[in-house]
Amino acid sequence: MLTRSLLVFGLAAALAGCGAPEEPPAKFNATDITGAEWARGFDLPDHTGKRRTLADFRGKAVLVFFGYTSCPDACPTALAEMAQVVDRLGPDGARVQGLFVTIDAERDTPERLERYVTAFHPSFLGLRGAPEEVEKTAKEFKVYFRRADQASSGHSDHDAGYMVDHSTAIFVFDPQGRVRLYVSQNGRSVDTMVSDVRRVLAS
Repeated sequence: MLTRSLLVFGLAAALAGCGAPEEPPAKFNATDITGAEWARGFDLPDHTGKRRTLADFRGKAVLVFFGYTSCPDACPTALAEMAQVVDRLGPDGARVQGLFVTIDAERDTPERLERYVTAFHPSFLGLRGAPEEVEKTAKEFKVYFRRADQASSGHSDHDAGYMVDHSTAIFVFDPQGRVRLYVSQNGRSVDTMVSDVRRVLAS
């Protein structure tokens, strides 16, 4: 009888030592691409002429979007969302860097890029480069873009001369410079992005 009591006591102690089972971490709202062997980084000049890599933003979450300043819809929408995320994070917004990589360096001069990105948020930076640099970076991020001539549209001014078809996702990097999230345009909202970026900052 004593032996049985000791066994019961020992089992109870062992179970108590295990504690309650840990809950799995909450999932991100966006697509988690942690550990991806693509979208690993970039090396491009910003609108001030300074070459930038992810190492320049260590300690910050980085939001990266590819587009062009003449874009009529997807680009201003994405940048406005990114700016709202920074603002909605309050003091933590200072730990978020927004980057806009132009796929139309022919028209997007450094001056034009600066005016464009800072109109959305003063901390945002525009990145541009030679065509081969942009193509290399887009390929690394699996970003699609293609110039579509619009000569038959009836527009004659240079800005309306052509449009560029392109991917519309936002990439999110953590403070250690690791790619974490692919935020597609479909179903994207500022609320879900704020939640995801807050978690990335805490990682």
